[in-house]
Amino acid sequence: MKDGPDIARLGTLIGDPARANIIAALMAGRALTAGECAAEAGVSASTASGHLAQLLDARLVVVEVQGRHRYHRIAGPDVAEAIEALMGLAARVGLSRTRPGPRDAAMRAARFCYDHLAGETATLFYARLVEGGLVAATSEGVGLTPAGRTRFVAEGLDVAALETRSRPLCRACLDWSERRPHLAGALGAAVAALALRRGWCRRDGVSRTVTFAPGGAEALLALAGDGTPARIATRR
Repeated sequence: MKDGPDIARLGTLIGDPARANIIAALMAGRALTAGECAAEAGVSASTASGHLAQLLDARLVVVEVQGRHRYHRIAGPDVAEAIEALMGLAARVGLSRTRPGPRDAAMRAARFCYDHLAGETATLFYARLVEGGLVAATSEGVGLTPAGRTRFVAEGLDVAALETRSRPLCRACLDWSERRPHLAGALGAAVAALALRRGWCRRDGVSRTVTFAPGGAEALLALAGDGTPARIATRR
């Protein structure tokens, strides 16, 4: 194709192993320095800086300067959604690393997908939202029902404010490890923030991995349950 978007260039940028590892690390939703990106990619700091420059030029990554430090992060939800979709495709067609380790198992169980939760518990949470009628999933997309709005407002989420953002309120994101959807969009990000704030789960260092506290997964699932306030389920 001579005209239109240059997907070949994009594929080349993402396809380099070191850059792919950097992007995967940034999918944790946190901003990382060039040194931290280098450690994740297994390359020198100078090599990582070169890779980050290319990602910045392609607008896949943005940089924030604080004093003497430069922090890099994924450019936005649209980039994160595209990367997660590629991860899901790679998993579906059998393109995976040949030597998975303990960290891989933990990340499959629970992780951050940019700014929302992914993994086994997250997909179960989404399924319960749909089954309970709090979220409607149709061929035209995913939307919050009146019952769902009432439920999340009761939990202290400002749904009206979330609806004013440039991204969709609700989106079904195909989970690359579970092969089922989890909740993304502005609401998915708000639910993940709520889970962290209430101590239901915690993030492990700079990785994407999430560890649930005792009863934390149950507290999250209670958001899509029978109406019992989830805030009383678990606190730390």
